Amino acid sequence: MNLPAQQQSALVPQPRQQFDLSPQTFEQALTFCDYLADSDLAPKDFKGKPANCLIAIQWGSELGLKPLQAVQNIAVINGRAALWGDAVIALVRSSPLCEYITESDDGNAAICKVKRRGEAEEIRTFSMDDAKAAGLAGKQGPWTQYPKRMRQMRARAFALRDVFPDVLRGMPIAEEVMDIPASEPHRTTATVVSTEPAIYSAEEFAKNLPDWKAVIESGRKSADDLIAMVEARAKARMTDEQRQQLRNCEAVDVAEEVPPAPAANTEATTKTDPIDWDAEGDRA
Repeated sequence: MNLPAQQQSALVPQPRQQFDLSPQTFEQALTFCDYLADSDLAPKDFKGKPANCLIAIQWGSELGLKPLQAVQNIAVINGRAALWGDAVIALVRSSPLCEYITESDDGNAAICKVKRRGEAEEIRTFSMDDAKAAGLAGKQGPWTQYPKRMRQMRARAFALRDVFPDVLRGMPIAEEVMDIPASEPHRTTATVVSTEPAIYSAEEFAKNLPDWKAVIESGRKSADDLIAMVEARAKARMTDEQRQQLRNCEAVDVAEEVPPAPAANTEATTKTDPIDWDAEGDRA
């Protein structure tokens, strides 16, 4: 006897719905990050820092990571967001662009072979000689305790960043960033060029001084006008001593034009009535 359709459907295993807290709106993301930052399960870079959680979740979304995966696999190192090594290889392996990744170590060098679909195999290595050249061999920490593992991470990072930059979206690898001194500028940071003008050459100044002196003394330009013009054209700043030398030319010229003071009128002095003073110094 056939069972009723309702009973038959009850016997069929129903697909299990997965509970997912992935935010769908910005407000949901803010609330989620508040709870996450307050949790004891949050890594130290995100504990009590909901803003860090929000940025990490956004990074993870662009890379294809769920919110909790992003918080667990993105670290803040020397002020930069970076991916831990296992997340890097997981993202690349899950991409349809990756055919295979093989890793090995001969005791001195780590070898990472990768193949991108439709392209030739690429090989990257990292040896102890490379570690010595980079100042990593013997460095306190993982390079002393786990040199083989660190060689593996370096070879892997080189291979995957070179061959799959589109999959990793340009994210740096945490194991690499950890070895960069905190004071060293980021590779992506623009080089700051000083805008302070150069100092005007003493030789050029001495050579041009007679001509400039003639211009100032002729009245064609004042010393300050000439200084401004020369500095603008040469894109160099005169020293205080050089400027003063030019201003002295102007000062001498002005002094020469001042007419001499009139001579004292001695005749008028002799016509003044004499004044008698007594012995005590008072006027009589």
